[in-house]
Amino acid sequence: MTTAFWPTQEHWSVAIPLVTPHPRLDALTASGVVQLRDVPFEIDESEYLSLEYMDWKSGGDTNFAPIATTDGQLDCRGFWSADDEHPDKDAIFTSNAALCPTLRDYVSGVGANFGRVRIIKLEPQDREAAIRQLHRDDNNRFNPESDGWVVRSWVELTDNPNSYMLLMDSGDDGLPDPSTEKRVPLHRGSRFLVDTQRLWHVVVHPGNAPRYALITSFESGPTLDRWVSAESV
Repeated sequence: MTTAFWPTQEHWSVAIPLVTPHPRLDALTASGVVQLRDVPFEIDESEYLSLEYMDWKSGGDTNFAPIATTDGQLDCRGFWSADDEHPDKDAIFTSNAALCPTLRDYVSGVGANFGRVRIIKLEPQDREAAIRQLHRDDNNRFNPESDGWVVRSWVELTDNPNSYMLLMDSGDDGLPDPSTEKRVPLHRGSRFLVDTQRLWHVVVHPGNAPRYALITSFESGPTLDRWVSAESV
């Protein structure tokens, strides 16, 4: 793979912990990602187009509609602040949740503790542009080590069969290892669960319209494990 840009040791993701005592899901041990069956119900476009979006950049030219946050307010920041060391879980639904009842009930129906729940609106970006946004997530800041490892799930809301989630494990130098590249297809209704603190990730979206998807932080544990087992391909 050739690219004009590649992360260096100065990239902020390199410092995010990879090895901790947190209990993890067996389903993610091998590759860090598990494909789920396509979502078994229709999601009307009003459930993501009518929401209040905020200008927040992550993974490209993005806007986010917060559906659940640490205090129920419309905020895209991480749950933690200088005076509140709050992990990414125990979230409260925002005013947007009333406008997307199908998605709200889907998240609640998993049964696992959830944190940030958001709709992402991603403008088109080719692979070269996407690689500049390659990163790992700081999902477990302030998460007690006896609690389950926080991971993230996606539900694709628009149909982008030529787009994909690009995933890579870290090499010995802590940087993304191209030999470990995986791609997850992003057709409408596709679902997957990713350990985004472990895997470098970004979406390559060479389309001509925005891509929308539901992103949810879930705490690993027996409840999420049972759900993944029941929903896996």
